[in-house]
Amino acid sequence: MGKETIKLVANNKKAYFDYFIEDTFEAGLVLHGTEVKSLRMGKCSIKESFIRVENGEVYVYGMHISPYEKGNIFNKDPLRVRKLLVHRHEINKIMGQVSLKGYTIVPLKVYFKGSLVKIEIGLARGKKLYDKRQDIAKKDQRREAEKDFKVKNLY
Repeated sequence: MGKETIKLVANNKKAYFDYFIEDTFEAGLVLHGTEVKSLRMGKCSIKESFIRVENGEVYVYGMHISPYEKGNIFNKDPLRVRKLLVHRHEINKIMGQVSLKGYTIVPLKVYFKGSLVKIEIGLARGKKLYDKRQDIAKKDQRREAEKDFKVKNLY
């Protein structure tokens, strides 16, 4: 079994800032031909998107895939609801966590794994304002440390 090549299409950095990501799952994405071509060109945004479980199936809302320029009549609505392909036992686990502990499901990244389009979804718990402040403080400390290290290595 050869090593699959992974090509990142879209990343949701805001999700890591707004949520504590507890668990991640890999899901397939049900797409049409022109959407795949548009994704190959990197035209995708998952910043405002969210995921819901309805009737035992998982759907992503608000995921924007720009229409393919050469697609004409075959183009679909850029913001249409798309179904995710997730294993039944994973769906059951996600539904249990969301209903009991009040977790949300957020898309983390969209990528090609070989020729297949995959989306990484995360089981997330919302951060409070003070958690975000702590993250910003840690990031600033790391930047300062890196800057000091860089300055010391110059001399």
